[in-house]
Amino acid sequence: MQNDDKIDAFFPGDSEMARQMRELDWSKTPLGPTSQWSAALRMMVRFLLANRFPLLLWWGSEYVSIYNDSYRPILGNKHPQALGQPVNECWHEIWDILRPLIDTPFNGGPATWEDDLFLEINRCGFIEETHFVVAYSPVPDETAPNGIGGVLATVHEITEKVISERRVKALHDLSTGIAEAKTDLEACHTASAILSRYDKDVPFALIYLLDSDGKVARLAGCAGADSDDLSCPTAIDALSDDQVWPFMDVLSTGHLSVIDDLSGRLGSAVPAGPWADRPCQAVVVPIRSNVTQQPAGVLVAGVSARLQLDDLYRNFYALIASQIAAAVANARAYEEEKKRVSALAEIDRAKTQFFSNVSHEFRTPLTLMLSPLEELLTHAHGALSEQIEMPLRLAHRNSLRLLKLVNSLLDFSRIEAGRLDANFEPTDLAVLTSDLASVFRSAVEKAGLKLVVDCPSLPEAVFVDRDMWEKIVLNL
Repeated sequence: MQNDDKIDAFFPGDSEMARQMRELDWSKTPLGPTSQWSAALRMMVRFLLANRFPLLLWWGSEYVSIYNDSYRPILGNKHPQALGQPVNECWHEIWDILRPLIDTPFNGGPATWEDDLFLEINRCGFIEETHFVVAYSPVPDETAPNGIGGVLATVHEITEKVISERRVKALHDLSTGIAEAKTDLEACHTASAILSRYDKDVPFALIYLLDSDGKVARLAGCAGADSDDLSCPTAIDALSDDQVWPFMDVLSTGHLSVIDDLSGRLGSAVPAGPWADRPCQAVVVPIRSNVTQQPAGVLVAGVSARLQLDDLYRNFYALIASQIAAAVANARAYEEEKKRVSALAEIDRAKTQFFSNVSHEFRTPLTLMLSPLEELLTHAHGALSEQIEMPLRLAHRNSLRLLKLVNSLLDFSRIEAGRLDANFEPTDLAVLTSDLASVFRSAVEKAGLKLVVDCPSLPEAVFVDRDMWEKIVLNL
């Protein structure tokens, strides 16, 4: 604690950073004791502490860091050592990127600006993917050699926004890309191709589909991994945990599982991913089906070496698996429908063939039966008694009727096979209909009924196939 009566005035307020600044021995920093600070530096420190936006001040030629409470979370575990520390020590891993952005305004150039500054920083114990909107502005100081005392950094972290938008786009591309898949394998291949474009979130992905008995999972899609490597087996025993990728627990519980220490499990076969270092973790996610307790498969996905596996990340993997599950279910339903339609078509062809064969078989004996009946009735006219002639004529008439029915059956089979052509000709439809209906008049009157045919004349002839129209009326 410095023995300076004006220390409270230099660092006013009860915030954490105000207390940190009051407790820090500034004489041991490149800025020296606060009694020697310029009026511009004192004013900027008070400005920082009063501001709720993340602000960082780099002061002097060594760019010593002074920051407010809103900026503190950006530092992670670099706080509180970063306070009073030169920027090249605090942010040594990105100094080559920051230096030109700071040097430009400090040396009299214009303020610098980046609306998406991508940085790989180590603030939480691992090198992390981060994104920032930054503006670096010169701070005038009359006591400085070049009239500029330092650089004020206005910082807004957009890492979560950038990653969220990227994942939303990945899920959108996945849903639209696999929606029209006709087979489950096509859905998995397409999903793998789409996921390969988003390797910053999914360094590698393996999609396995279970056999019908649920005992073996077979590789159906692969992204970011070599299908010949240990990491990408073509078949896995789903009922054993003694495998490269353990599926048994995930399939039994239906919950996402995390696999740590990939290098210990796979050695050099860990898929590389887009970063300088390989993924350390992977997740195993069940791909559900429409049948309860019968998953369709499993998704194995790498975890980015530059991101923490938080709840949002887990939900992202779950949504990927859900979209793959929906596409696989739709494709399998489509395949089943195709099989059903094909089976119905085969039944229909068999039915048509049966009707055609039966019709031909019926026509032969009917023709052989009609021929002697017609000859007998023609040549024996008047020579037969009424008791013999009437049954013969009845048999002849019913045989003709049966022949018409057989011909109708044959026409039906031709229609089903698409081989029947209509013969249209102008017809007085009212007269034709009345004539056809009158055939039944005697039978109707014998039954004590009255047949009324109401067919008023039409203004002009109608083009119809007479034989087909006759079938319609006779059936009615």
